[in-house]
Amino acid sequence: MTTTTARSAGLGSPAEHAAIRTADLRKTYKSSRGDVEAVRGIDLDIPQGEFFGLLGPNGAGKSTTIGMLTTLVAPTGGQAWVAGHDVTRDTVAVKRRIGVVTQNNTLDMQLTVAENLEYRSRFFGLPKAVAARRAAQLIEAFGLGDRKNAMADQLSGGQARRLMIARALVHQPDVLFLDEPTAGLDPQTRVNLWEILRVLHEQGQTILLTTHYMEEAEALCDRIAVVDHGRILAEGTVDALLADSGAQTVVTVRFEEQVPDGLGEEPSLASHPGVSKVEADGDQLRVFASDPEGLLGDLIALGAKHGLHVRDAAQAKPSLETAFLALTGREYRE
Repeated sequence: MTTTTARSAGLGSPAEHAAIRTADLRKTYKSSRGDVEAVRGIDLDIPQGEFFGLLGPNGAGKSTTIGMLTTLVAPTGGQAWVAGHDVTRDTVAVKRRIGVVTQNNTLDMQLTVAENLEYRSRFFGLPKAVAARRAAQLIEAFGLGDRKNAMADQLSGGQARRLMIARALVHQPDVLFLDEPTAGLDPQTRVNLWEILRVLHEQGQTILLTTHYMEEAEALCDRIAVVDHGRILAEGTVDALLADSGAQTVVTVRFEEQVPDGLGEEPSLASHPGVSKVEADGDQLRVFASDPEGLLGDLIALGAKHGLHVRDAAQAKPSLETAFLALTGREYRE
């Protein structure tokens, strides 16, 4: 949403408050087996117009966090404000200023595409004529013109997800919450949806995205918070996360023959600038380094010195996956 729209909605200047702010936000579920701490003290400060991602494996606490920010889940502790309103004390005001897209299909299957949009517009108090115009605008913007009279239950997965996002935007919300919006979609449909989200962001829409797809967070978000077990492990731009986590480039050479014992302890590798770890595993030699310059050639030359013939070689730059590994000591789990 643009600054002009925010001001006309009575929200003041962007400097007055963040789009989303939380302080020690917590959620504990009670059960017969003991308390389950789903969210363990999350602090967020997301300015207006930012595309922010909560990235983490399933069960990390992402959906619970969105549930609290959208007033659907009552916090156990801490505070949260959305568009300047307290999520526990000003729930009506918060609901009027947000759009929400959940993982599940929440469309009214007994209505057409156009009716889904028009009815939601009327729910937010738009006059009938205005609701019809708004629906027509969104149908065109989301590429649903040839499906506007189709029933919602006749849409493909990608079309349904586009309609859900369009419906969440009918009242021009200050913040759009997307909870795993591309889960279950095929790769091409997912990429197509990314393009729609990029356009929304370019138009000034504040977006909070939860996802367990690392490539999705990396492709879309201005900043990312890496979440696991209800806590934020790290937060920042992709470049900052990679730098802060100490994630390194991984150079791998696979040979036709088995790597001889002791080759991974070769002094020339250990002394190479930036090398932190060398692994010899079967027919592979894998080296972790902050400065991979010339390392691939050195590995191939070392193999040739010991009579090894290269089958293939690869160099993987630092990624969010390697950052997660560095932060947690565990492989990323979807």
